[in-house]
Amino acid sequence: MNSISKKIVTAAVASFALLLLASIVAAQPQPSWAGKYAGVVKDENGAEQKLALDIIEDSGKYSGTFTTAKGSFKILKGQTANGVLTLDIEKPGGSSGQMSFKKNGEVLVATFTEAGKTVSIDFRKAAAEDISGEWEAVADANGQAFPFTLTLKVDGEKVTGSSSSQLGTSNISTGTWKDGKLSFVLEGGNGQITMAAVIVDGKLSGDFDFAGQMSGKWVAQKKK
Repeated sequence: MNSISKKIVTAAVASFALLLLASIVAAQPQPSWAGKYAGVVKDENGAEQKLALDIIEDSGKYSGTFTTAKGSFKILKGQTANGVLTLDIEKPGGSSGQMSFKKNGEVLVATFTEAGKTVSIDFRKAAAEDISGEWEAVADANGQAFPFTLTLKVDGEKVTGSSSSQLGTSNISTGTWKDGKLSFVLEGGNGQITMAAVIVDGKLSGDFDFAGQMSGKWVAQKKK
């Protein structure tokens, strides 16, 4: 093999190696930004103000809420680039502002501009909310309110339990509680009921699908 042929083969092998490396990197699962976070910032008088950040991530789309002493504001959208998450967040009066985040271990470091100054805040993962226990729930069945009781038990990310109503009792066959999202399957007498929800203002709120025959919304409040 002459020198020109060797150079061509070497270049081809190098190109293949780069493509293979790129495909391996692309196939690596990307870390999730989703979760509930808590932070603290000092106001103009030096008093500490608590902040809460709830990031919901679904197939690359971002939503959730940012809560301050002035109220709770919606996360309108978000995008990631070069390890930075940028969120568009609702502001009082209908406008919006941007907040950027970088991960530093278990901490989200947020930066934004306020009154011409760059502000940095550390957000740490909030303690996971315990959804284990009994919940009084209501489903919207084609415009009719259908009450039921939901009993949940969470072990790590695994959810077990049952649902009881005027139609009887159904057990949860599979269920998960991860990144603030609840999903489970009830084994009903006439088919499976797939249910999903998130915590909104202390209540479970989400959607259900009954064996592809009926779907709608449901909400539940935990028994005290």
